[in-house]
Amino acid sequence: MPKYLLTALFLVAPLAVAQTTKPAAEPAAPAVANPTVIVHTSQGDITLELYADKSPKSVANFLRYVHEGFYAGTVFHRVISGYLVQGGLYTAELQPRRTHSPVPSEADNGLSNLRGTVAVARGADPNSGTSQFFINLVDDRRLDYAGNQNGLTWGYTVFGKVVKGMDVVDKIAGLPTRAQGPFAADVPNPLVAIGSVNVIGEEAPAVPASTAKPAVATPRKSK
Repeated sequence: MPKYLLTALFLVAPLAVAQTTKPAAEPAAPAVANPTVIVHTSQGDITLELYADKSPKSVANFLRYVHEGFYAGTVFHRVISGYLVQGGLYTAELQPRRTHSPVPSEADNGLSNLRGTVAVARGADPNSGTSQFFINLVDDRRLDYAGNQNGLTWGYTVFGKVVKGMDVVDKIAGLPTRAQGPFAADVPNPLVAIGSVNVIGEEAPAVPASTAKPAVATPRKSK
């Protein structure tokens, strides 16, 4: 497993886990079989189809954050050309927001990490994913489920796919990167802000005051 994979994904999600709130009831399953959402970013709009039929828990988890207005004001904080674009936790100040309890992994759902698919970012524990997600820039079957022996073989849960706006994703992937805040590299310059995320056919959620302010960051663990 490449070293940058451990850096790109494993060291990010533990911060999200450290910021989780007290355990809450599991999110309700989405009403629509495969809902479609629009991610409004400072670089353009990205439309995602969510695979509620294959990844019901992951989709319900993502939609809970969407309905709460959680993603408004967060950024895509990590870009690795030819690999992935990742976001969904950090504010423009690169401070993590508080999240709900982690969602169980569904990486064994038969879906593959192909170009344009959206997957749950997590730490070493396969069941540690919270609000963060990444978009695959290439076909990368190394990230697929290969067995339940350990966190490396478990893979990453695919729960959706970009159906419109992949050109925007590629534009984000082409931005220069730098070290910033708690990250030693791969932060896009300029930061790509998420203005809002809304489900097509639903009223856009209001941004609750609890997510309008960044949470206190947890010190980053050393490599």
